[in-house]
Amino acid sequence: MAAHHKEAQEYSERADYDQALAAELARYEPELLVLAGFTRILSAGFVALYGGRMLNIHPSLLPKFRGLDTHRRVLEAGDGFHGATVHFVTEALDAGPRVVQYRIPVRHGEDEASLSARVHRGEYIILPRAVGWYADGRLRLEKGNVMLDGQELTHPIVVEEEQ
Repeated sequence: MAAHHKEAQEYSERADYDQALAAELARYEPELLVLAGFTRILSAGFVALYGGRMLNIHPSLLPKFRGLDTHRRVLEAGDGFHGATVHFVTEALDAGPRVVQYRIPVRHGEDEASLSARVHRGEYIILPRAVGWYADGRLRLEKGNVMLDGQELTHPIVVEEEQ
């Protein structure tokens, strides 16, 4: 197993970074790319290279709160629930087909730090689950539709907070 790091700031253009990253990844011929804590927006060309083979975990119940600062935004909105979503990556930011979500109630008096920690625990549950489904051949993206065990998921699977 090898680890490689590409520092995005070393590239003046997004396309140059994506090209260097794609060239590095091509050496390994990955079956699946898993993005966790990856906050860069990938170019359409890069996403196309791995269409249907790239999963991301995002700290919100997508389609709500795409992008950054999700915990703060949930609290400001007064939402009763928050969580995390594993989704297939598409060109649109945090808008790819959803696979599985971890859902928690927002507690009275909760702050960003406690909410973030609870969501993070759920990420450790749903991301390995989705990757496992993919690795076992159970999860696929076909013509933009999430397929699990040969059946189309019209909504993501929801896992409630485990106490």
